[in-house]
Amino acid sequence: MNNLSERSRTAYNAKADGYDNSREGQFTSNIHRLLMPMVKWRKNQRVLDVACGTGSFLSAMNAKKTITGFGVDISERMIEKAAAKNPGMAFRVSRCDLIPFPDSSMDVIIVCAAYHHFPDVGTFAKEAGRVLEPGGMLYIADMFVLSLVRIVLNPFVSLLFKDGDVRFYSPKQIADNFIRYRFSIISAKTFGNIQIVSMQKTNGENTNKR
Repeated sequence: MNNLSERSRTAYNAKADGYDNSREGQFTSNIHRLLMPMVKWRKNQRVLDVACGTGSFLSAMNAKKTITGFGVDISERMIEKAAAKNPGMAFRVSRCDLIPFPDSSMDVIIVCAAYHHFPDVGTFAKEAGRVLEPGGMLYIADMFVLSLVRIVLNPFVSLLFKDGDVRFYSPKQIADNFIRYRFSIISAKTFGNIQIVSMQKTNGENTNKR
C-alpha cells in the first residue's frame, strides 16, 4: 500500500464513527441526492459501491428498489459501519485497484466522492471493466474544481490535504480514462462543485455520447 493510500486508510478509520454527520459526510450526502435519480438499475441487480464509506448510498438504493449490494473500502472501520447498516450485503476491505470480485460479476458500479483519492485511476478503470457485466453501468460522482484552480492545485494536492487526496479531475479527464477500457460515455454533468460522469461498458467500439 502506498503512502497516500495509507493516509486515506488512517484518516477514514478515524472519521468513520462520526462521518455521516460531519461536514464531509454532508457533502457526500449532497452527491448521493444528485446521483440517485441518474442511476439506472433494476430490482435485484448486483450493485458495487467502490469506496463505499458507511454504506449509505447502497442503503438508499435498496430502500427504493431491492438490490444485491456489494461494497469495498480501504478503511476497515468504514466497512464495519457499512456492514452493520446493510445486513445481507457483502463488504470487503480493499483498494480500488484490486477489486475482490470475479469478472463480469456486477451490473452497476458506483464511486461517490472518492475518485480524487484513487492512486492509479488507470488501473481502477481496467478493474471496473473487468468486474462489470457487458452493458453494465458505471457512475463516477466527485467534487468539481474549476480548470484554472485545478491546474494550480494539482501539483500540491498531497501536501495541502492530509487525507490521501491525489488529484482533481475534469469530467473530460474522467471520461477519457475509461474510453480505452471499452466504456461508452453516456453523460458528463456538473452541478456547482459536484460532477457526475455516467458510462456504460460495451462489447465493441466505444462511442462518445457527450
